[in-house]
Amino acid sequence: MRERVRAGERDAFAELFERYAQAVHQHAFWLTGDRASAEDIMSETFLTAWQGRTRLRDDGGSLRPWLLGIATHKAENARRGLRRRLAFLARQRQPPVVEDFAPAVAGRIDDARRLAAVQGALDRLRRPEREVLGLCVWSGLDYRQAAQALGVPVGTVRSRLSRARARLARFADEFEAGTEPRGACGEMRSEAALAALPVREETA
Repeated sequence: MRERVRAGERDAFAELFERYAQAVHQHAFWLTGDRASAEDIMSETFLTAWQGRTRLRDDGGSLRPWLLGIATHKAENARRGLRRRLAFLARQRQPPVVEDFAPAVAGRIDDARRLAAVQGALDRLRRPEREVLGLCVWSGLDYRQAAQALGVPVGTVRSRLSRARARLARFADEFEAGTEPRGACGEMRSEAALAALPVREETA
């Protein structure tokens, strides 16, 4: 498939989309916490992949790391854009809040709160740490594939992931000890569990 995609065969690219669109969308969702943003990132990822197909090397295995690497950069751009929009809105006059009493939305509110807690913890990580955590833990790439996706040495992936896990564990300890505001990191035990998830070892 790599050679066919590189050559610009539309059937091959359609096959590429069918095979990896869901993985790209899920990866983008974990990094942004927003389904609409994940949809946009998925579309932008495949558009960028199509435009940059001629830069693909002839050798190599799965194209999944390549696509997730593109999605990682798109997600970071989306996060920066969101922060700018939120900063702008924070400076505006806020409308009165109307409480929604509908019981049907209770589950969705709880899910949103949990997701916001995870995103709050991720926001405290440095960008390189967020990237390797997303690729290795949530998207299941091994160290070599994550290094390929990010264009960095394998040792760099290992060290960044180690730092990310250590920092998440520290956030959990701070929350457990009551030194971290509850609103800042939410259900930090969830983040501690994420930090303990296994990472695939390198494949031959």
